Amino acid sequence: MVEEEAKSLPMELSEKGGVENNGFVQNEAFDDKETDTSNQEEIPKTYIVDVDPATTEEPVLKPYAGMPKEVLLKFSSQARYRITREILFWLIIAAAVVLVCATITIIALSPKCLDWWQAGPIYQIYPRSFKDSNMDGNGDLKGIQEKLDHLTYLNIKTIWITSFYKSPLKDLGYGAEDFYDIDPMFGSMRDFENLLAAIHDRGLKVIMDLIPNHTSDKHRWFQLSRNRTGKYRDYYIWQDCAQAAGSVTPPNNWVSVFGNSSWQFDDVRKQCYFHQFGKEQPDLNFRNLAVQQEIHDIIKFWLGKGIDGFSFSAVKFLLEATHLRDEPQVNKSQNPETITAYSQLYHDYTTTQVGMHDIIRSFRQTMNQFSSEPGRYRFMGSDGDEKEDIEATMMYYGTSFIKEADFPFNFNLINMKNLSGNSIFEAVNLWMKNMPAGKWPNWVVGSPNAARISSRIGKEYVNVINMLLLTLPGTPVTYYGEEIGMENIVSENVSEEHINSDPFVVTFPEKSPMQWDGKVNAGFTEGNSSWLPVNSDYQSVNVEIQMTWSNSTLNLYRELSVLRNSELPIQRGWMCYIWNDSNVFVYVRELDGLDKVFMMVLNFGQESTTDVKAIVPNLPSEATIRLSTNFSNAGKSVNTKLIKTEMGEGLVLEYKTTKPVHTVEAFQGNCFVAEKACYSSAFNLLYVNC
Repeated sequence: MVEEEAKSLPMELSEKGGVENNGFVQNEAFDDKETDTSNQEEIPKTYIVDVDPATTEEPVLKPYAGMPKEVLLKFSSQARYRITREILFWLIIAAAVVLVCATITIIALSPKCLDWWQAGPIYQIYPRSFKDSNMDGNGDLKGIQEKLDHLTYLNIKTIWITSFYKSPLKDLGYGAEDFYDIDPMFGSMRDFENLLAAIHDRGLKVIMDLIPNHTSDKHRWFQLSRNRTGKYRDYYIWQDCAQAAGSVTPPNNWVSVFGNSSWQFDDVRKQCYFHQFGKEQPDLNFRNLAVQQEIHDIIKFWLGKGIDGFSFSAVKFLLEATHLRDEPQVNKSQNPETITAYSQLYHDYTTTQVGMHDIIRSFRQTMNQFSSEPGRYRFMGSDGDEKEDIEATMMYYGTSFIKEADFPFNFNLINMKNLSGNSIFEAVNLWMKNMPAGKWPNWVVGSPNAARISSRIGKEYVNVINMLLLTLPGTPVTYYGEEIGMENIVSENVSEEHINSDPFVVTFPEKSPMQWDGKVNAGFTEGNSSWLPVNSDYQSVNVEIQMTWSNSTLNLYRELSVLRNSELPIQRGWMCYIWNDSNVFVYVRELDGLDKVFMMVLNFGQESTTDVKAIVPNLPSEATIRLSTNFSNAGKSVNTKLIKTEMGEGLVLEYKTTKPVHTVEAFQGNCFVAEKACYSSAFNLLYVNC
C-alpha cells in the first residue's frame, strides 16, 4: 500500500510479544518458559493500515430486549417514550383515586348489614323437655347437641337455652344455687362446652337465660348472709319483723308474684328477707354495689366461655323502694287483711324503680367489652313485659345516646285476650308505632310460661300464626314444638307420680317433652318414662312424620323461614298495613328499588272474601300465591278484587308494581321500616339514600 495515496487514514498497530496459553497446564517447563520470555527484549512493530472513513461512523442504535441500563437511559428521555410513560402514570393514579372514592361512596351509602340476631329466627329450648340422652327421663345438653340438625333444617340462626344453672329446681330452675356451674341433671361443664362448639361449627349462635334478681336460698351467698358474714351481710334485703303470739307480722303489705306475703322469716338471722317470687328465691340487694359486681363477674364468665348473648329476665324487679310503704290497693274498699294475690295491688314500689335501667345499661357495657371482635357481637335481650304500659316496655331499648337491650322481648301476640284480624292488627301496631326510631322489632308467640298456640287459640290457627311470625319485620322467636303444632298436656294425662315428683307439672303443661317420632315416649327418651308425660297426640304430631308430609306444619315453617331469608322485602323492607277486620289482617312487604312486592292475607276468624284492589287502586288485577297454608295452592293466581280465605288460612301473594304502597300518601301513617335500605338493580346492591 503506498503512503502518499490520498483519502486514506494511517493507523498504527503495535504487536508485542506474548506468552502462549497452555490451558492451565501446570508444569515446570511452562514456568521456565515464562521466566525466559520475560527476560527477552520486546521490539514493537509498526504497521500502516488504510481504513475507509465511511466505515468508522457509529451504527444507528435501536431498542432491543435485554439492553443494559446505559442504553435504556438513552431512549427514556425521548419524547415519544416520556409522554407515553407520563400518560400511563397519571391514568394509574386516576384509576386508584376513582377506586378509592367508589369504595368510600359504597361504604357511606350502604345500609348497615343485619346482625346475626336480626337475620333469622330465635329458637327457644326448655332443656329438660327437649331431648334425653342418658335415659333418665330428663332432657339434657347432650340431647340438644344430638338434635342440632333439626334446627339447621328449619333455617334457625340462634338457639336460646333457658336456665340450666345448678339449682334445687324450685320454680323450674329459675333460682340458681350456683351461677358458675351446670345442674347435674343437664350434664357437666364439658357437655356445655361441647354443645357450644357444635353450635358454632354449624354457624349458629347461642344465648342463655340470666335471672339476676334472685338466687336460691341454697346459694352460698344466702347462707353467708343469713349468718351476717362479712360483705355478704347485706347481699339480700333483710328487715325486722314484728312477732306476736308465734306469728310474724311483715314490714308491709307487699305480695309476691306467686301470692301471699313477699316477706319470709328466717330462723337463723331472726329477720325477714324479701322475695318477689317463691320463698325459696330471696331477692338480691342491688343497692349494694358488691352485688352488682357479682353479676358483672357472672356475665364475664359465660361470655368468656363463648356464648353469644343473654336474655335477662325479671329485671323490672331488681330494685324496691327503700321507704317500704304499703303498695296501693286496686280495690280500695277491700279489707287489707284479705289481700293475698299479686293482682290486688298496684306495684308502684316493687317494680321499675328509679335506677333500675342504669343497672341494666351497666350490664350492656360489660357485654360490649366482648363485642369488639368482628362477627362476635354479643346480643342482649330483656323480658321487659309491662303489658299495659307499652312506653315502659320501650324504655328497655335504651336511648339514642345510651344503648340498653337490643330489644325487649315482645309478648303482645301472647297477651291478646281474643283472636281476630283486628286484635292481631292492634298487637302489631301497638309495638310498631311505639318502637323508638332505628330500633329493631321482635315477635314472640310461644313461651315456657304461656299456653301453646294450639291450646291458647286453637290448632286450626297454628299455621297462620307461624306465617304471621315469619313475615312480620323483625326477629321471630319460636318456642320448641310450635313448629309442629304441639299442644299443652292435659291434667287427665298427668299421673299422681308425676305430680308428686314435681308440683309444677299441672301449673305449666306447655313444658311437655318434644315429640320427635311415633315411638314410645315420642322419641324423647329411650328410658322407661319421662319427667313429664308426652302428649297423647304424639303419634300424629311429631317431627319424623311431618317431614314426610308436604302440607305439614313443620314444612310450612321451614318454607316460610327460607322465604324470609331469601327475599329482601321480607327480610328488611317496609311493612304497610292494608286492611284489617274481624276476620283478616292484610299487609305488604316491599323494598325501595324493587318492583317485587309480597302481600300477606291472613285469616284469624271465619271464611272471608277481601277486595284489596278497591283499597289499593294501584294494585295489579292478579297476584301469584307464593306460599299458602294449603301447599296445593302455591303457584296459583288470585284476583286481587276477590281474595277468598278460609278460617285459619294464610296466603303470601307476590306481584310486581312500580308504585309501592309506602309511597302512596294515603298509607304514609300505616308504613314502618326498621333498617331502611334501597335496592339498585344496575349494581345489584343495597344503598341508604333512596
